[in-house]
Amino acid sequence: MTDVRQAVPGLRALSAYRRAWLAKDLVAGVVLTTLLVPQGMAYADLAGLPPITGLYTSVLCLVGYAVCGPSRILVLGPDSSLGPMIAATVLPLVASGGDPGRAVALASMLALMVGAVMVLASVAKLGFVADLISKPTMIGYMNGLALTIMIGQLPKLLGFGVDGDGLIDEAAGFVRGLADGEAVPAAAAIGCAGVALVLVLQRVLPKVPAILVMVVLAIGATALWDLDERGVDTVGVLPEGFPPFTVPQVRPDDLGLLFAGALGIALVSLADTISTSSAFAARTGQEVRGNQEMAGIGAANLAAGLFQGFPVSTSGSRTAVAERAGARTQLTGLVGALLITLMIVFLPGLFRDLPQPALAAVVITASLSLTDLPGAARLWHQRRAECLLSVAAFLGVALLGVLPGIAIAVGLSILNVFRRAWWPYGTVLGRVAGLEGYHDVHSYPEADQLPGLVLYRFDAPLFFANARTFRDAVRGLARADPPPAWIVVAAEPVTDVDTTAADVLEDLDETLNAQGVHLVFAELKDPVRRKIERYELTRTIDPDHFFPTVEAAVTAFRARTGARWAGGERVEGGGA
Repeated sequence: MTDVRQAVPGLRALSAYRRAWLAKDLVAGVVLTTLLVPQGMAYADLAGLPPITGLYTSVLCLVGYAVCGPSRILVLGPDSSLGPMIAATVLPLVASGGDPGRAVALASMLALMVGAVMVLASVAKLGFVADLISKPTMIGYMNGLALTIMIGQLPKLLGFGVDGDGLIDEAAGFVRGLADGEAVPAAAAIGCAGVALVLVLQRVLPKVPAILVMVVLAIGATALWDLDERGVDTVGVLPEGFPPFTVPQVRPDDLGLLFAGALGIALVSLADTISTSSAFAARTGQEVRGNQEMAGIGAANLAAGLFQGFPVSTSGSRTAVAERAGARTQLTGLVGALLITLMIVFLPGLFRDLPQPALAAVVITASLSLTDLPGAARLWHQRRAECLLSVAAFLGVALLGVLPGIAIAVGLSILNVFRRAWWPYGTVLGRVAGLEGYHDVHSYPEADQLPGLVLYRFDAPLFFANARTFRDAVRGLARADPPPAWIVVAAEPVTDVDTTAADVLEDLDETLNAQGVHLVFAELKDPVRRKIERYELTRTIDPDHFFPTVEAAVTAFRARTGARWAGGERVEGGGA
């Protein structure tokens, strides 16, 4: 039974449940439901799916995560950042004017694929893949995604439609629609007022459920002024009843594109979940377990996909609402799932007068929360290279699309790591009066250096991409006039030497020896030293030219040559 509880966190949470939590979880569940319903419908529409599928998805993912998710209060559901990715994957397969039922089947299969990827990654303990997107590229990706969402929702906010492919086409179509007078005044009024109301309430009265207030007022305005007769589209009566267990049927030739989309969605969902769960776990004293989080997200997606749902992720805003409302456990999510189910079964017409521009207002305000302009500005001031990476990720999403954008974001993150290892920092070290050890001569131009000795630090592992960079730097040091007798590599940052680098080191040592210069290593880690011995590099590099510390190498050099520091001897120990 203990093993079962470890595998199914929901059972473990149930066995440790306290009666004192019940009232708070019930209240938090009711509060959470007021946010889940309008957002679920809005994000389904954002994904190009019928609004009802957002409610189906909300119910099943809450149940799936409550059973298999490790976090006490994390809330999963339809997400604004995944909506465009789902649409970019599904809509090209449906084609213009396609069957909504086919779109739902494709989206459900996509959810099943995301769930399977997550579960398999959890079994393989691949939680670290969330680190494939660096923060700068994630900032750029999210800023580009926010812009894409807002441009795509603006026509709907004003009551008309645009048939465009990509951000530029949609923006141009929106401008043409405005110029041609296609905007519906009543729709524009309700949509713009909805955006303004949500933003004001979130800023002035953050504890008030701003989206619920806006939705209720929009429904009231529709009924009071007959906005549906003034050209304002409404949600209408939702299908009655709960969907049956369904294995989605798709064409075999659709699976390739669906799987590519599933990988991107899984990566974004995992990165978002790890960051969100880490933030909330820090407040509650919990420990984040990345592999269990993947299993929980996988279970939530599998459950949604089997009941006409679509892929889901963590929501920071909904989790924050649940926390502020007093949530203690995942019972909060189960209460929300139950209330949504009761609404679908017994009150399908509750939101029939909800204007479509109000849903657009929900999506637009959510997209604003994705942006991080201060973060982009901070990158510009702190590190221009990473700011440029962020801009490149932004342009990738904005100009090429959401799925290519996530591929670009991941690629840029990996290339940035490779770039740092390819061109690492290297410097000469010297002795500084009043400071222990040896220090960068770029930071301390007055540093003393022993005649005939160069201390060189290379801040990266030696591998095929940077071995020649290291070789060229050492050769440059050997060409000094007069040439040094020893070049000591302060090798503590060198955490690895691959076979390509070993061959380069062998050739370099032979070249230096021919010039009367000796290549010496200090502070080389034992595992790296064993690799060098396995590569048989000690045939050319003298085994006596490996020292445990830089200080030991300096002492040995002085003993052999009688070299003296220009600034005199150091009085206290620790340096040369």
